[in-house]
Amino acid sequence: MNNKDYYNILGVQKNASQDEIKKAFRKLAHEHHPDKKGGDDAKFKEVSEAYSVLSDEKKRAQYDQFGSNFGNMGGAGGFNPNDFGFDFSGFQGGFNGQNVEFDLGDIFSTFFGGGRMRRGKTIRVDIDLSFKESIFGTEKTVRAGGNSSVTIKIPPGVEHGTTLRVAGRGEPLEGGQPGDLHVRIYVTPDPRFKKQGMNIVTDAKIALSMSLLGGELLIPTLDGDMTLKIPERVSNGEILRIKGKGVPDERGRRGDLYVRVVVDVSKKLSKDARKLVEELKKEGF
Repeated sequence: MNNKDYYNILGVQKNASQDEIKKAFRKLAHEHHPDKKGGDDAKFKEVSEAYSVLSDEKKRAQYDQFGSNFGNMGGAGGFNPNDFGFDFSGFQGGFNGQNVEFDLGDIFSTFFGGGRMRRGKTIRVDIDLSFKESIFGTEKTVRAGGNSSVTIKIPPGVEHGTTLRVAGRGEPLEGGQPGDLHVRIYVTPDPRFKKQGMNIVTDAKIALSMSLLGGELLIPTLDGDMTLKIPERVSNGEILRIKGKGVPDERGRRGDLYVRVVVDVSKKLSKDARKLVEELKKEGF
């Protein structure tokens, strides 16, 4: 007989709201996840079982009505998620990754809905992106479950290490639900650019004469080469801003490109050039 107190397991009152139940579950699931250091597999499954019932109003009402007999409805013995082929390892990305979300209530609902529905395993694939692709976004076709292909839409500004979840495109399972597809993003660095939030930073090397007199310099951007106006008496390390040449957001707005001036003094001076520099020195330059 199942004598578990689901409310007590989640640490909530019997009249707790759905938001309170969800908040309690997420906290405990994160604390006890078996892939986490110090995690507890048995406790994780217990809180998952409790949440699967209390997060659904119909199941919660049945549980409140039948109490300890709820776990024995439709069969002998208590509720054991392992008996139905649930694979909790697929949720690792939801705790250690950046943006994989899940709802265990959706998974357990297949059991309480009247069928012993099992779920296929999560399939994980890696995608390599160029720096430019990661900034503007792109589409990539990858191999999914059942040797099928799926086109993944990569959003602009995606970070290295991000995991994207595609529901239902994992391992197919006869008589059950397919698993999910998890796509891990790897961004190849570009030696010319660095991403800082919505902005991009790059260096521009100029001659000493240009730093004193100013001029125009052809520089690379993610939109192609463009001419940058260098002001007179610009300092080494000074930052020049080019508006709207940074990272786009979901509304099409873009950050800025920041150009750090690097004065090149590595050239060997000729005799005439040295004399000119000495004259400048006398003038206080």
